[in-house]
Amino acid sequence: MKKFFFTFDKTKKAQALKRKFIKKYKHFSLNKADIIIVGGGDGFMLSALKKFVKFNKPFFGINCGTFGFLMNDNKKLDLQKRIKNSKKIFLSPLEIKIKNKNKVKKLLAINELSLLRQSKQTVSLNVKLNKKILLKKLIGDGLIICTPAGSTAYNLSVNGPILSLNSSKLAITPISPFRPRRWKGKIVKKQNTISITNLNTKKRPIAAVADNIEIRDVKKVQVKISKNLNFSLLYDKNKSLDKRIKFEQLIKK
Repeated sequence: MKKFFFTFDKTKKAQALKRKFIKKYKHFSLNKADIIIVGGGDGFMLSALKKFVKFNKPFFGINCGTFGFLMNDNKKLDLQKRIKNSKKIFLSPLEIKIKNKNKVKKLLAINELSLLRQSKQTVSLNVKLNKKILLKKLIGDGLIICTPAGSTAYNLSVNGPILSLNSSKLAITPISPFRPRRWKGKIVKKQNTISITNLNTKKRPIAAVADNIEIRDVKKVQVKISKNLNFSLLYDKNKSLDKRIKFEQLIKK
C-alpha cells in the first residue's frame, strides 16, 4: 500500500475532494510518503512541483480546476488502484536566470518562460543561442521559450510548434513579430543555452513570466534545461500526458 501526502488548493472543489480523501486515506508527512497527491488545477500543480521538488517524490494530480492538462480526471476510483496502474512521465524544467536592475533572480519553469512587453511599446530583444546570435533584433509583443510539456499551452496559441515529450527539444516562438515580420521561431536542442537581452530597457520595458511567477523591468535572461532536476508525474494509463499532447495535434478547432 502506497503512503500519500496530500496538498489541496483553496477552491471549493478542491476542498470538497480534500474532505473525502482525508476520511478515506491516511495523510503521511512528506518524508514518510511515497506519493504526493495534488488536488487543484494546472497552476496549483506547477506551484506544488516547485514547492516540493527537494523531496524527490512522484506527483499524482487530480483536476479540481478548469482544463487540467497536467492533471488526472476527478473521478470516483480507488486511489491505490489508480496509482498502481499509472504511467510515470518525467519532466525536466527550465532553469532561468533573470537580471532585474541590479539583482539576479533564479526561477524554474515546467511549461514556459514568456517575455512580454509591459508598456504600449513593443519589445526590442537580442536573442543568442549559446554564443551565436540567433536574432540581432526582434521587435514585437514578446517571445516564448517552452518545454515539450508547455508546447500545447500559450506557445500553441501563438502558432508555436507542438513538441513530443521525448523530442529533447525546446521551442522559441515569437509573439506578434513585427521585425523580422515573417520569423516563425525556431526549434532547438535542449542542450542549448538561450540568452535574451532587452535592447532598450528605459523606453521598452519587459516582464518575464516563468509559468505563474512574474518579474518586471527585465534586462537580461538566460534559459537552459536543468541537468539535475527531474519531476516525475503519474497518470492514468489511458490519459497520460504524452497521449494528451498527441491529441492536441489532432484538434482542428
